[in-house]
Amino acid sequence: MKNNSIKTVVATGIGAALFIIIGTLVNIPTPIPNTNLQLQYAVLALFAVVYGPTVGFFSGFIGHALKDALQYGSPWWTWVLVSGLIGLAIGLVSKKINIEKGQLTGKDYAWFNGAQILANIIGWAVIAPYGDILVYSEPASKVFTQGILSAVINSLTIVIGGSLLLAVYTKTRTQSGSLTKD
Repeated sequence: MKNNSIKTVVATGIGAALFIIIGTLVNIPTPIPNTNLQLQYAVLALFAVVYGPTVGFFSGFIGHALKDALQYGSPWWTWVLVSGLIGLAIGLVSKKINIEKGQLTGKDYAWFNGAQILANIIGWAVIAPYGDILVYSEPASKVFTQGILSAVINSLTIVIGGSLLLAVYTKTRTQSGSLTKD
């Protein structure tokens, strides 16, 4: 049990650090202000699948909070929460995907991408905008436009980048039944 908690803390720290680094260095602007294409969500998805919902949540939450604090001076808490929830949701579906078996099926990718797309839509197009309206008194038209665009681009980032990272990671695992006794 103790070894597992150490692994969780280390994986969370690395996941949050990668979220900050990638989110700071690779920040591709969109036509909508304060809404960018951010590749760290693909890495967050990988960490959530490999290490589970706790690492997924805290890597997204801590990583986003620190990235915002470093880049903008303070976190935008409604969006920080959603990053954590995206990691949590993907981590929860990891129970349906055995990434350690060394091979992912079409069904595994369907579970992964179905869950992350649903989480992105609920998180960015519903929770973040309503949170922005309630907490920050932001105009609805602005935050729903930002949220819907974020849902789309983060979903696509994970469909493409996250699926590729899963495929590469899976290749590093030994396929079950591939070892034989001489």
